[in-house]
Amino acid sequence: MNTHSSVMKRVAPVAIPMNEAERLDAEVDALMDGGIGWMETLGFALTTLRTNPLRTLLTTLGVLIGVAAVVALLSIGRGAQNSITASITSNGANLLTVRAGASSSGGVRGAVGDSSSLTMSDAEALADSSRNPDIAQVSPEYSGNAQLVAGSNNVNARVTGASAIYASVHNSTLAEGGFISADDVSTTAKVIVLGSNVSATLFPDGGALGQTVRVTGQQFTVVGVLASSGGSGFGSSDDGVIVPLSTAQRILFGAHSVGGSWTVSTIVTQASSAAVVDAAQAEVETTMREEHSLALDGSADNFSVINQATILATVTQTTQMLTMFLAAIAAISLLVGGIGIMNIMLVSVRERTREIGLRKALGAREGDIMRQFLFESLALSGVGGLAGLALGSAIALAVNLSGLLTTTLSWDVALLAFGFALAVGLFFGIAPARSAARLDPIVALRYE
Repeated sequence: MNTHSSVMKRVAPVAIPMNEAERLDAEVDALMDGGIGWMETLGFALTTLRTNPLRTLLTTLGVLIGVAAVVALLSIGRGAQNSITASITSNGANLLTVRAGASSSGGVRGAVGDSSSLTMSDAEALADSSRNPDIAQVSPEYSGNAQLVAGSNNVNARVTGASAIYASVHNSTLAEGGFISADDVSTTAKVIVLGSNVSATLFPDGGALGQTVRVTGQQFTVVGVLASSGGSGFGSSDDGVIVPLSTAQRILFGAHSVGGSWTVSTIVTQASSAAVVDAAQAEVETTMREEHSLALDGSADNFSVINQATILATVTQTTQMLTMFLAAIAAISLLVGGIGIMNIMLVSVRERTREIGLRKALGAREGDIMRQFLFESLALSGVGGLAGLALGSAIALAVNLSGLLTTTLSWDVALLAFGFALAVGLFFGIAPARSAARLDPIVALRYE
């Protein structure tokens, strides 16, 4: 009897306090009502991806390449746009360039620059503040190309004849020496100011000041070297030289006189501010028509006015369109990467059918299963997106360091590319997730 009593004591169930049983029931009810938590679901998803790292890596390659291409191309495009903008604005702000041409002969309208219709008297009229209150400065110029020779070095460069006001209008600064003076213009002096690139070509060892440069056989003395403007093209001063206006007109290029006034190639005017550029352009056009006795409606203009702001806006718009076009092409690889994610996720659903059935049999709801597969898809695209950001940034920095192009990395580009990668992962993960969530647990458990 004592033995039987001891056995009964050993196998007797453990009594659970009433309050503890109620707490466990409440937790089970909460689990059934709320399903598996978000963090727990995320943990399941990441664990699944870590079990097959090679498949995970290959699946993310499409997204990685797409994000890297988008970041690199947008950075290069923005850098190019900034370089072009800097190149244009480095020549001066709020500029209006009056060029000869657009003349009408025999009913045929000519091209810009094909007629010598600009003179020094036109520049003097434009400089009259009573007629043109919105014009701050006027720089008459005469330009042409010439071969420059210094010792055994030579270069073909743009030679600009200018007055002393040129430096102020074009924001030119000197690295050494001085600029063209009013006395140089009045005396037709044979002095020259070299652009930084021209100086480096003709005098690679430095010491250009005081040296002699032959321009079309004429001896010129170097009085100054311009500081580098950092631009190229668009009339960059780095690749040109400047001589006195009268010297260019009468000695180098043989300008002629019209009505007792020497002709010029261009007249560059600077508006007093960016806000009045359009008003200044209207004043320039009106003054030129009055000086040339032309119809005020512009139908017979023998000159053209080039608005720097208009050029800048056009170039900016064009570069932006090209950049976005390239980025859109690069984004196609993101879509391809998304399709790859969807394919792998569908394969994963088939491989894990029994697992899904078991989880549903143990109480997992459709929402829990769907959330896990969506998290896996987002994790794949997120990892690929982060790796793509790193690779794209490295490519942009490498291009920048190469000196071929200037690139501009920005947070908005990175966020755009990464956000698009996540959106692709979410979109292409919906179909596999829905397929997994809708599996019948009984059928899934029988799946071989």
